[in-house]
Amino acid sequence: MKREIYKKLLDWKNSRDRKPLILKGARQTGKTYSLKEFGQKEFRQVHYINFQKDKTACDIFTGNLSPRKILEAMQFYLETTIEKTRDIIFFDEIQDCPRALTSLKYFCEDMRELAVVSAGSLLGVTQTVEPFPVGQVY
Repeated sequence: MKREIYKKLLDWKNSRDRKPLILKGARQTGKTYSLKEFGQKEFRQVHYINFQKDKTACDIFTGNLSPRKILEAMQFYLETTIEKTRDIIFFDEIQDCPRALTSLKYFCEDMRELAVVSAGSLLGVTQTVEPFPVGQVY
């Protein structure tokens, strides 16, 4: 299925000033599908982590948030090799791992050659336990 978003993702990929991409929106609207399809067609390999399904993946982000250290830990965790200029990393349901979300800043500063995308349906929403209300984070 061709989507309008595919062209925007291509523009992002080819941008001279590419930064990590955050795709947010309502649940079940095709965010994951669109990013996976794009990654499979446009990159050598997609390295995918879903933080909602795999809670232990957050351990990659404990301690040092240096992109080099995160990349080393990811390669070990996923049992693969990540090529910075040919592969894409996809963090799905990133809101379930706040330190992964924070790490995007450092990928932007220190490793722009690596394509990093993320998706989340609950980004910007605070999930708390009573007595605190659930609401937008500003």
